[in-house]
Amino acid sequence: LLQKFKISYGKWLYKDSLETEHVAKTSKACMDVRQRHTLAYVLHTSGTTGIPKIVRVPHKCIVPNIHHLRTIFGIMPGDVVFMASPLTFDPSVVELFVALTSGASLLIVPNPIKMMPQKLSEALFHQHRVTVLQATPTFLKRFGSQCIKSTVLSANTSLRVLALGGEAFPELNVLRNWIGKGNKTCILNIYESSLYFLPFRDANGSVILEGEGQVFIGGNDRICFLDDEVTVPLGTMRETGDFARVKDAEIFFLGRKDNQIKRHGKRLNIEYVQQIAEGLHHIETCAVTWYRQEKLILFIIPKVNLSGRDTLKALQEQLPGHAVPDEIVQVEALPFTLHGKIDVSELKKIYSNHLNSRRHDSKLSRKEELWERLQYLWKCILSLPEDPCSISKDSMFLYSGGDSLKALRFHDEIENLVGRVIPGLLEVILSNNITEVYRHILKVMFPNEDQIRNCDSSMKRKLNETSKEEFSEKHMKPNSGSYLSAEAELGGFIMLSRGNQLVSPNFSVCLENQSNIGQAGIELRQQVAYLPAESFNVRKNKTRGTEIVKSRSGPTIASGTGTDSIEQTPVQENLRKVAQKLLLCVRWKSDMGKCVDASPLVLIPASAESSSSVYIGSHSHTIHAIELDSGQVKWERMLGDRIESSACLSRCGNFIIVGCYNGLVYVLRSNTGEIHWTFTTENAVKSSAAVDPSTGLAYVGSHDQHVYALDVYEEECVWKLHCEGGAVFSSPCLSLLPHHLYIATLGGLLWAVNPALGDKIWKRSCGKPLFSSPRCNEHYVCVGCVDGKLYCFNHSGEKVWQFSTNGPIFSSPCMSSCAKQEIFFGSHDCCVYCCNMEGDLRWKFETTSSVYATPFVFHCHNSKRKMLLAITSTDGKVWILNAKTGLVVCVEKLPGEVFSSPVVWGTRLIVGCRNNYVYCLDLCTAEINKTN
Repeated sequence: LLQKFKISYGKWLYKDSLETEHVAKTSKACMDVRQRHTLAYVLHTSGTTGIPKIVRVPHKCIVPNIHHLRTIFGIMPGDVVFMASPLTFDPSVVELFVALTSGASLLIVPNPIKMMPQKLSEALFHQHRVTVLQATPTFLKRFGSQCIKSTVLSANTSLRVLALGGEAFPELNVLRNWIGKGNKTCILNIYESSLYFLPFRDANGSVILEGEGQVFIGGNDRICFLDDEVTVPLGTMRETGDFARVKDAEIFFLGRKDNQIKRHGKRLNIEYVQQIAEGLHHIETCAVTWYRQEKLILFIIPKVNLSGRDTLKALQEQLPGHAVPDEIVQVEALPFTLHGKIDVSELKKIYSNHLNSRRHDSKLSRKEELWERLQYLWKCILSLPEDPCSISKDSMFLYSGGDSLKALRFHDEIENLVGRVIPGLLEVILSNNITEVYRHILKVMFPNEDQIRNCDSSMKRKLNETSKEEFSEKHMKPNSGSYLSAEAELGGFIMLSRGNQLVSPNFSVCLENQSNIGQAGIELRQQVAYLPAESFNVRKNKTRGTEIVKSRSGPTIASGTGTDSIEQTPVQENLRKVAQKLLLCVRWKSDMGKCVDASPLVLIPASAESSSSVYIGSHSHTIHAIELDSGQVKWERMLGDRIESSACLSRCGNFIIVGCYNGLVYVLRSNTGEIHWTFTTENAVKSSAAVDPSTGLAYVGSHDQHVYALDVYEEECVWKLHCEGGAVFSSPCLSLLPHHLYIATLGGLLWAVNPALGDKIWKRSCGKPLFSSPRCNEHYVCVGCVDGKLYCFNHSGEKVWQFSTNGPIFSSPCMSSCAKQEIFFGSHDCCVYCCNMEGDLRWKFETTSSVYATPFVFHCHNSKRKMLLAITSTDGKVWILNAKTGLVVCVEKLPGEVFSSPVVWGTRLIVGCRNNYVYCLDLCTAEINKTN
């Protein structure tokens, strides 16, 4: 019967080739599915790695595969080929016809037998002595490593050929452990027809011969019809969803597109995690899934009884931090599809049931039980050693190696543990010690117990005692005469801080008198045309070239050389010229003693007789005033605790306002650093203050869930607003028209408040914590969210649009003032984004690490007035991009992590670094660099 089939099948092929030749003559440009005998078979894809599709396969597509594999496998009539794949999976066609066209035997077993590894092993290798097996790696793993080594790949196995495909090939060290001593089985990787030369394309679709790209498959004859396609052009190439690296004419598989995720701001292939886990000696097999695009879950079948914590510690030694699973779930068996692949949907159901079961089982009957579990989670998430010693009750999460992302994970694990939402938990984790976290949970879980004390009482007492005893008696208040003298001494100024924020209440007066401008005034004229639209409205004046314009937001300056000049030269030519000339060179660096996470404040006086200053604080409790030109420290002031808040300048320019971890807001004299006044909140102050140029009030948030309006001259709190739903980590944002103060909370709320009275106007929920500071212009207010979205609202509180990234957004948006206003922001997915005011993407640039910092838009004389963008990534790199295209102009690497946001004045970029230094970099030309 097989021989007869072989002869008739050969005639069928011959007849088909003649008809195909006729079709080619009538239609040279494409293949037509309507021609007789075009199709060999039709199947439906499962949709496990994408959208399910109907695939109609022509004879020309499948017959060469059968002939080729029959040759490679060396199939003879005496072979026994196992049909591992169901008829709905296309490898079954190859298995069927490779056997039948060779006169070999084809072994088909019932599906229930396939689900029982021991019985299947007995049928294949003892009863029927299978010689050729083509299967997925997952199918092979079902036998178990011991059975594979002792039977499937033993020295006396019947298996002559093992062809693995359909999934990523196993790690070589895993494969070596499977192969028994003396085994001679030929093992092949036939994933995605990779026995043939395949073209690769990059992200733009261009064919590449060296580097990374996506595998495309197709050809002049080997074309399939998808869904309702009737004709397909000859030479059509299809995306496979597989990414690979080509080097020295060899192809290295990188993973499927479906398995490429962004986690903690870095790209990760979850198959890599699975391969490393399978290499651990105590794991039989495993699978990894990206649960709801939030948690990386590893499912394991262990060889020996070992705790998940031991497995986690072993993985932490071999995996980078962003690849370590969030949770390890032990299962008795892994679910499979009919095609022999891991059933991802079933894995997610297993984990969902696991969560429900854990919530049900985690009802806490004792406070001591909560304390024990809380310590266990603390150690796990912070990767602390497991020892009998308990954690110190004074341990702070951030000081123990935690960060914002780990805090979010700790928050989620606690809520999973107790089975309910714990309001305000995240800010307690970030601001308080483990004892306060414990007490905060107790207040929710056991609200009626008399023993529970107010978790804020000790902090309040400490802060109140400190403020009264230490500061009030030591520092005298200045009299009005000294204040007026200082004001007269400073005169006009301009203040620059992160995200292009500008304060220039009296500088415009100085500009009218050209003799008083000095170098600072000249630089201001050249730079200010690129400042945010919420502060300035640029307009040209043909007669004077520069004109002061009164806008709804206050005074402005417009330059005769605006952004129009950028568009007169082709973009690519501009970029070529800039790339050849611009460099970032260290002008000076100043030692701050400890990490510098705060962003700099730059003060530029109008008079050339006064030097420009940089104000910045650090973890060493100190704030410095540094001369911008030389890097010389003008003064240094020790405050009560760590400083992450960026300094803000008072309306008169004579005072610096900065928050501190000890819960105090300090008002310092800008010229001497002397403490003018301190205001006490009830928790840490990481928020940076914002000053109202119309009233002089300073607005600042605290982790005590309040925002304060402070009059630094009268030394009083004008109003205090409780923002229920979360601490205020980010900086308030002021809009002058309408006169709104915008406040973002860690509870995910965006508030609009009346700045004069502190009355709430509206609030909107973004669902997840807001670390990003809101920014606004005359039409909109935007804020980034931990859920990876940038939200845009109008001033009435209506959501206009949202833009999604692949990671949490801590970066605050920065708005340009060009005619077509643009928004720049960074994400934990390592990218910097540029959107227009309609929420459409203009460009995105991928850095080499997460972007916490806020971008800064500026232009540089050395680059022929091109609009540029300064941004920092957490790995210490400072990037200068073309703000119109997103292409790199230059980059410099600092010797430490960078969370600080850059500020640019003229050709000088100032930024803090976690190697304890604040840096001033010069953006200079190569010629200048060589001379210097």
